[in-house]
Amino acid sequence: MRLNLENKVVAVTGAAQGIGAAIVRGLLAEGAKVAAIDIDAQGLAPLAALKGVSCFSGDLSCADDARGLCQEVIDSLGTVYGLVTAAGGVRGQAGRPLEEVDECDWHRIFSANVDAAMWCAQAFAPGMKAMGEGRIVTISSGAGLRPSLTGIQAYAAAKHALVGLTRQLALELGPDGISVNSVAPGFVLSNPTTQRQWDAFGASRQEQIINSIHMRRLGCGEDIANAVVFLCSESASWITGQILSVDGGHA
Repeated sequence: MRLNLENKVVAVTGAAQGIGAAIVRGLLAEGAKVAAIDIDAQGLAPLAALKGVSCFSGDLSCADDARGLCQEVIDSLGTVYGLVTAAGGVRGQAGRPLEEVDECDWHRIFSANVDAAMWCAQAFAPGMKAMGEGRIVTISSGAGLRPSLTGIQAYAAAKHALVGLTRQLALELGPDGISVNSVAPGFVLSNPTTQRQWDAFGASRQEQIINSIHMRRLGCGEDIANAVVFLCSESASWITGQILSVDGGHA
């Protein structure tokens, strides 16, 4: 099976590191032209050197800013065929008791994980509708299907919300030839944040986690990228509204 994305423009948010950066490279390998988007302009520098990548930096959590940044992508590269929303994460937070969670931290995680995906989908969908085809792939999490290993209430709630948004957009956009799916990674060691989380578990908890995975290993960015590239391809043209768990099997 060839997943040919030759000359198709795909925007990837959260592209500067980890899963997002792996997705950019996976799309490039199939011939796509990639708009790499991230709030971290310096982090995008290694991708800027790759042929076929155009970098755009800005904050996607505010609707007006997100729409403006998406319009920059369209003005530079033309109509966007695919959108992959990998921006999100825990925003530097750690698990703590319910009573200690403040409003600002709660909204920061929702803005990064849910709002950014919504505003980007809203900005790029009209062009996809005009083409009569398109692909949107959100990056949710196992935490969007069950309680989160992080212990962060907002993260679990936001990823559940992202799953709901994915399914709702699939229903709305399907008649226009646009598929909307989500990849739900298991625990993936892909950046300094996930490495710190893993180290904080300690040896006993790490062993528990590994033993709960059928494949007996953690994931890597490429595992997630492979699934995303497939969902962006013509081979997945009749798949929509699905949440694909890429987690090595979960007991």
